[in-house]
Amino acid sequence: MHMSDALLSPAVGGAFWAISAGMIGLSAKKISTEADGSKTVLMGVMGAFVFAAQMINFSIPGTGSSGHIGGGLLLSILLGPWRAFITLASVLVIQAIFFADGGLLALGCNIFNMAFIPAFIAWPFIYRPIAGNGSSPGKVTAGSITAATLGILAGAFAVVIQTTLSGISDLPFGTFVLFMLPIHAAIGIVEGVLTWGVLSFVSKTEPALLGPVHENSPSKAGTVTAGVFIATLAIGGVLSWFASSSPDGLEWSIAKVTGKEELTAPAEKAHEFLDEMQSKLALLPDYDFNRTEETETAPVAPASPVNTGTSLSGIAGSLMVLLLAGSTGLLLRRRTPPSGKL
Repeated sequence: MHMSDALLSPAVGGAFWAISAGMIGLSAKKISTEADGSKTVLMGVMGAFVFAAQMINFSIPGTGSSGHIGGGLLLSILLGPWRAFITLASVLVIQAIFFADGGLLALGCNIFNMAFIPAFIAWPFIYRPIAGNGSSPGKVTAGSITAATLGILAGAFAVVIQTTLSGISDLPFGTFVLFMLPIHAAIGIVEGVLTWGVLSFVSKTEPALLGPVHENSPSKAGTVTAGVFIATLAIGGVLSWFASSSPDGLEWSIAKVTGKEELTAPAEKAHEFLDEMQSKLALLPDYDFNRTEETETAPVAPASPVNTGTSLSGIAGSLMVLLLAGSTGLLLRRRTPPSGKL
């Protein structure tokens, strides 16, 4: 559900840049005052995992569309909302700058839709009331699926609102909503099931991460960290080869309304400048090597799932997020005053 710049006016894009930047600053301030920095390392590892997991687009049967997890709810449950927001913002920044996944103008909107909504709406107002203290597997399952689905739907609706407010596309509000919400409901259900699966693993290895009811359980942080890191390398380096090539929910909805999956950005200075900047910064656009005219016209090799560009993107991107989110957490932790002192 990464928005492109073609959907947004500079005014709307700039406004959400300001909102997201403000929330990043507030989150950093909140984290710096926390006495417990035990989840600092997990910020980097879980951020890398979410980056890799977002590369796996799964098909939505009977639609010709695909989707990928957002990861915001999972991060909020394991890290708390402030750390989750910073971690997912790190993922989205790396994706936009180095892989041209989501526009630079749209980065503020993407952070709001995919990080703010799950961390500060879906987690506190939907997941926690349903899941309670995490002692009931049934409640955790219901909370995961319900919160993930409603969070994804809220993010999808925000995309429609932001696009409509921008007024630079030919996407009518009613029709756009009609396609966006049902397809993202399906994506949200899948994300909820996957979130529950990861939480089930954590509950068996380090249940203390899931809530106060488990705080006297023996810590196995190393097991969780190692397991998640191994899964990250496997997903980003190998499983990403098998991601669905079908358009994602946003592209599919746009195609249903306009007949094309991507819209052309207006020829104005802000869009042209940001597009040129992104093209220069992106090391592996669309998670693959740049294709020249010569390679595009070369004979097509026999189909093979192996893609070194995708593997490099998955591993390199995951390590970038690990470094960015992890170092941010460490920096903020160092600013935390000793317990009992101002």
